[in-house]
Amino acid sequence: MNKKQVLTTLCIVAGSFVFAQEQDKTEKVTLLDEVTITDSRFELKRENSGKTVVKISAEELQQHADKTIAQIINTKSGIAIIGSNSQAGQPLTTSVRGGQNRQVLVLIDGVAVNDASQIENNFDLQLLALNQIEEIEILKGASSALYGNRASTAVINITLKKAKSGTVNASFSSFLGTNKSANDSNFAIEDFTNSVGVNGRTKNFNYLVNFSNTFTDGLSAVKATENSEANDSDRYSKINTNVKLGYDFSQHFQLNTLFSHDKYSTDYDGGFFFVDENNVSKNEQVRVSVSPKYSYNNGSVTVNAALTSVNREFQSDFPATFDAKTLSVDAFNKYAFSDKLYTVLGVNVVKNEMNNPSPFSPITADEANDQIVDPYASVTYLTDFGFNLNAGLRLNNHSAYGSHVVYNINPSYVFNLDETKTLKLLASYSTAYVTPSLYQLFVPGFGNANLEAQEDTTIEAGFDVSLNENLQLSAVYFNRNQDNFIDYVTTDFVTFAGEYQNINEDFKVQGVEVELSYKPTERLNLNANYTFTERQDAIIFRVPKQKVNAILGYQICKSTSTNVSYQFNSDRVSPFFEDDFTTNRTLESYSLVNLSLNHKVLHNKMTLFFSVNNLFDEDYEELYRFSTLGRNFKFGFQLNL
Repeated sequence: MNKKQVLTTLCIVAGSFVFAQEQDKTEKVTLLDEVTITDSRFELKRENSGKTVVKISAEELQQHADKTIAQIINTKSGIAIIGSNSQAGQPLTTSVRGGQNRQVLVLIDGVAVNDASQIENNFDLQLLALNQIEEIEILKGASSALYGNRASTAVINITLKKAKSGTVNASFSSFLGTNKSANDSNFAIEDFTNSVGVNGRTKNFNYLVNFSNTFTDGLSAVKATENSEANDSDRYSKINTNVKLGYDFSQHFQLNTLFSHDKYSTDYDGGFFFVDENNVSKNEQVRVSVSPKYSYNNGSVTVNAALTSVNREFQSDFPATFDAKTLSVDAFNKYAFSDKLYTVLGVNVVKNEMNNPSPFSPITADEANDQIVDPYASVTYLTDFGFNLNAGLRLNNHSAYGSHVVYNINPSYVFNLDETKTLKLLASYSTAYVTPSLYQLFVPGFGNANLEAQEDTTIEAGFDVSLNENLQLSAVYFNRNQDNFIDYVTTDFVTFAGEYQNINEDFKVQGVEVELSYKPTERLNLNANYTFTERQDAIIFRVPKQKVNAILGYQICKSTSTNVSYQFNSDRVSPFFEDDFTTNRTLESYSLVNLSLNHKVLHNKMTLFFSVNNLFDEDYEELYRFSTLGRNFKFGFQLNL
């Protein structure tokens, strides 16, 4: 972005701010008393939580209904989702605090989800539809004591929409937009997202059915070389179906069920040599979950059980098919001894299996499987004088790696400076244990049955201050250490053969996360964050050392709102697969500015949307030689009846 563009953006922001101050300078504003759940599984006020949990509310999701889940999460501190602004089918890398996909655990309605056939046993965020989500909480830091294997750098807790009051409620949405790269003059409508849903409640029964689809075209996965013809565009198509049923048998016993069928198909190009090819990747996932809950005086017993079935297919010169199943059961008892002492006792059972029906060296579930049985406990203690403590312990029992203890301790102290000002000091020390995936262990030509599990430790320290009831500021320093880091190592540079190995090098990452939330008037709000991430004496590929996000929202009138958002990513380093796989390329820093406008009509039953993303048509790269989105326009509506 050049200086003129930066100045233009600053003028827009400053002008909005001054105008809002003049309009509303007599108003008194307070921020909502935010409640977090993920860090303890209890509803705790922000001041009583020992973590700086990131909460993406239903209101924020509504404001950015034209975005994808990955694009929204990518605006939060400490997080880089690489590929979120590329061609729609680009595989995503979710790096939290410089980590990898395998270190991030995703929960959907409290149920852990994954794909046991993935290289890193992670869940593919592309499978989800934004219009089916109510809110998201992100807990950063090692949380394996409470959530188990993979919860090493973050837990992304996704809550799906629930049935509303009334026998029958209906919702519809549709978005249309362009889908082009920078400097492309083709403004054809090539991005379509539609959804329809129905939900309702009777005395004891509730239901929700939601169907959505997305289709994009017009953008090639791989960039064409300079002065050459444009590559063929790569299509992407996704279909999501959710069915939620719930029944309240009594005041004390409820049962909720979920059936989810998500699938997408995407064209992709040749990766190593950046060739424009007609390859196709398909991913289909079916999840069935059952969650009974029994409540009693001061406590409750919950069982979250889910069966996930996955099928992935790659159609290319090197075709491949993967089938996987995961059975997950998490049973836990929550009990509050008082309004100061909260406990969780539970046991988590997970069974993964994978098939790779290759005609050459097939792998079956009889060979590629593992089982985990983890008892765990967590305690949260609050005091009247400001000291709070959360501590947890888990015994990880793995069918191949035996038993291993992980734990966390998270003290915090709150100073009440006056009636409207508080200062919270927080610290934590936590450990995590990440076992290799079935792919890394068993897939022929890549797997290594002699891999050791990865052990992680995280130290955090920081503060969270609330001032004058409308300003919140937090800063956290983190230091992560990974032992037995797992990575792919090429052993033959002629055939590109290799395997996954434990790397003996130190993998130490440190950084700082700063977050600001300011609401000077009822009409104006500013949210911003800054992240510094650095690996000691080494490179974290494709992850920026410095990243800035800011969004300024303004309520023009009761029915109309607008916002301008800004993101800066510093230079990054990307590997370039030449003869010996050792060449690195520098990806230049870039800045993105987005504008959006929302307007409610029909007595607030319909919301109209218009947005311009990448306003200045910045040409940049998330992955070396792969396309990214340029200036694109999108418009649409949401209707609730």
